[in-house]
Amino acid sequence: MLAGWRLGQIRRVLQSGGVIAYPTEAVWGLGCNPWQAAAVERVLWLKQRPVEKGLILIAGDMQQFDFLLWDLPRSQLAKLQLSWPGPNTWLVSHQGRLPPWVTGDHATVALRVSDHPLVRQLCAACGPLISTSANPAGRPPARSRLRVEQYFHGELDDVVPGVLGLQRNPSMIRDLQTDSVIRPA
Repeated sequence: MLAGWRLGQIRRVLQSGGVIAYPTEAVWGLGCNPWQAAAVERVLWLKQRPVEKGLILIAGDMQQFDFLLWDLPRSQLAKLQLSWPGPNTWLVSHQGRLPPWVTGDHATVALRVSDHPLVRQLCAACGPLISTSANPAGRPPARSRLRVEQYFHGELDDVVPGVLGLQRNPSMIRDLQTDSVIRPA
């Protein structure tokens, strides 16, 4: 867990449009404030990822996604509640409630409530974050802080200290409407 002063530093970095790297359940992630277009554009530039693909949002608890989930059918809410927190990412209809720099060309957005204690602490302090693997397109995801530094030397505003969770693979991605698996775990 992060000390209060360190968490305050990271919160200021994110509020000012910065990009951070941090450990997640299986790989290191890049993150930023999803409401700041310039910050998201910088993440996409670092990853060499087109905006059309969209990005994942992570939260520390399900209530942080209430603005997206409040009108879902009970059966869909139940699926989310049973799988979160944990390594499950769901594609959920965003109904125009998120900016296109987050959703890309999609009518859905990828959402995950993390069970990683550090990620939960970050999100509790800063709100939902963009979360994408810390690697340029075509390169393996970073599984160490050293690899993050090698990939993005001097390009990040902060690297949050911590260790990866116990998952071996990035989260499974499923469509909430159809239950189809988009990316297996």
